[in-house]
Amino acid sequence: MVRVRFAPSPTGYLHVGGARTALFNYLFARHHNGSFILRIEDTDLARSERIFEENLMKTLRWLGLHWDEGPDIGGKYGPYRQSERLHIYAEYAEKLVKFDKAYRVYAYPEEIEKIREDLLSKGLPPHYTREMFEPFATRERIREYEEKGLKPAIYFAMPREKIVHHDLVKGEVVFSEGSVGDFAILRSNGVPTYNFACVVDDMLMEITHVIRGDDHLPNTLKQLAIYKAFGVNPPLMGHVSMILGPDGKKLSKRHGATSIEEFMERGYLPEAVVNYLALLGWSSPDGKEIMSMEEMISKFSLERVSKNPAIFDPAKLTWMNSQYIKATDSKRLVELLKPFLKKWNIEVEDKNWLERVVEVEKERMHTLEDFLTNADYFFKAPKVEVQIPEDIKKALEKCAQELSNNAKASREELVEIFRKVVKESNVKPKDFYQTLRLVLTGKQGGPELLDIVLLLGIEEVVRRIEASLGV
Repeated sequence: MVRVRFAPSPTGYLHVGGARTALFNYLFARHHNGSFILRIEDTDLARSERIFEENLMKTLRWLGLHWDEGPDIGGKYGPYRQSERLHIYAEYAEKLVKFDKAYRVYAYPEEIEKIREDLLSKGLPPHYTREMFEPFATRERIREYEEKGLKPAIYFAMPREKIVHHDLVKGEVVFSEGSVGDFAILRSNGVPTYNFACVVDDMLMEITHVIRGDDHLPNTLKQLAIYKAFGVNPPLMGHVSMILGPDGKKLSKRHGATSIEEFMERGYLPEAVVNYLALLGWSSPDGKEIMSMEEMISKFSLERVSKNPAIFDPAKLTWMNSQYIKATDSKRLVELLKPFLKKWNIEVEDKNWLERVVEVEKERMHTLEDFLTNADYFFKAPKVEVQIPEDIKKALEKCAQELSNNAKASREELVEIFRKVVKESNVKPKDFYQTLRLVLTGKQGGPELLDIVLLLGIEEVVRRIEASLGV
């Protein structure tokens, strides 16, 4: 059975790259009827915060990426927070020491730094070996550690051999002999290093496939060596290329919004964000771009994940979001708009009326935030300062009179009223309708004028016309 995991560190908000990694894992798991596990890698005690963990979960749920096992719902392979698994890492580090695949280091940090500086001064890479640390493992030093209540770090004895990795995305990757030296797997404070904790967790949680960003490719060498030391076959791994901004540089805050929460706050629909994220490095076999989650699950495969970097184009995401808004039922859009209306201090008692407003406005919305920008005149009369020609003024006066006399006019009756006003006032239809729109909305474009009149109500339309005429 396929078992994949998304293992973020709770040190910040979920960004585009992390969300895509989560999505690819989710799609892969669901395509194979497997399990999607959420694991929190919070061993960076100084930077990890529970508030970020909670935000990660909230954001994943918003995207529709629901996990089968995790810190909040548990599972047979828990606990799912690394900070709650420290005793497990200590146990497995001791196993490697017992197998002579790892060893204790009694050097103090400043002594290790001195070794590093000496290697660099000789033009050598800072690769540590067991022999470099042996002079510190004296009886006196060991006794000193015991008296001070200190624990030695544990280092992994890295084999000096070539390692070939068959990547599910990149193809064959060769790590040459001597690429890295020995490295710490358990710090003196009992906290594991990333590569060791990652292997132990994936091993014990029976992870079958690892799908992650190619910034983790250098870690693969160390992890494969640890798996081999345990005598365990590693999971199959696929490393997805990084995401670049439109300028071809690594995606960062300078390119605008990059955290998923920012897109949530700006009024992007979750299904639009998910759809766009899926296309950052993956393409559907049929070339289709607008797809539901179910479609993406059925079509997803790592074979169609590109080796080349993906370009994050905010304009393309916004366009895709507009397509989803147009296709979304107005009743649901009203629900999605609730937090925005609250933020704008807009209260609407008539929900059916609001749905009708959304229905006529959604064609012009790129994000939910656009609703107030485009439709503000439905909630508050615009302040219009414009010179209206005398002939158009007279036409508007006549229009107000006709509407007052037909307060319950239907759509068809409104058409006839406007035609009558234009004809009897002897004005150009275009000039009349443009001015009427401006008086009612403060804008030169928007929904059909008849829709605006019917939604505002004839009484309000008359009031706005009279206000523009100074009546």
